[in-house]
Amino acid sequence: MVGRHARPLRRHQKPVRNTYLTLREGLADVLMGSDKVSGRHQGLGKVEVKLKWDPSPFGESARHLDIIAATYSVDDPYGRPVYVVHTESRSPDGTINMSRHSETGMGFGFVEVMSLEFDRLSSAYGRVVVGVAIHQNGGLRTFGDIANAGVLVVEDYRQLLTDDFSQVADSTAATIGEFSRDASGAWELRELVKGFDSDPVHFTAEMGSIRH
Repeated sequence: MVGRHARPLRRHQKPVRNTYLTLREGLADVLMGSDKVSGRHQGLGKVEVKLKWDPSPFGESARHLDIIAATYSVDDPYGRPVYVVHTESRSPDGTINMSRHSETGMGFGFVEVMSLEFDRLSSAYGRVVVGVAIHQNGGLRTFGDIANAGVLVVEDYRQLLTDDFSQVADSTAATIGEFSRDASGAWELRELVKGFDSDPVHFTAEMGSIRH
């Protein structure tokens, strides 16, 4: 029954949708990066790789770990890296660089950070492998010798990968992840934890050889 003061809809009149709800849903699509707005999968944008470890006990030489990224071309994704990024080398276009570095592990939380801007990386590159290597200046050291070592990969506040190197405890270097383009050209991450028995220099030549 229609209320005393309510007007029944005319025969050809359509109910009007709440304008506030429509605007609110549109705003939610923008904030969440909905495919309704973009029309396609955007893939990864700016990613950070963060590393932490405990300093050496008093009297021992410093424990020095490095994040390393190797970039490969679309034409030769498992060949020689086009360039390698670490604490003493950044990418030619500045899309991959070290924003924080430590040679001792001293500090609060994650003491070494690498930034990778995949939304700016040239289309000539199709694969980026990221790993961690231990400097061997103070004698042979493996991940099992490094207390509370851990790596975290994030995009903004979203956690993509985390690892404590326990599965590569006997290794002196390890890959942790492989970034590659999907069929649409968008960047994605695959976990790739693999140990190596090499120093940082030789590791840069070997780290891209792993295939899924």
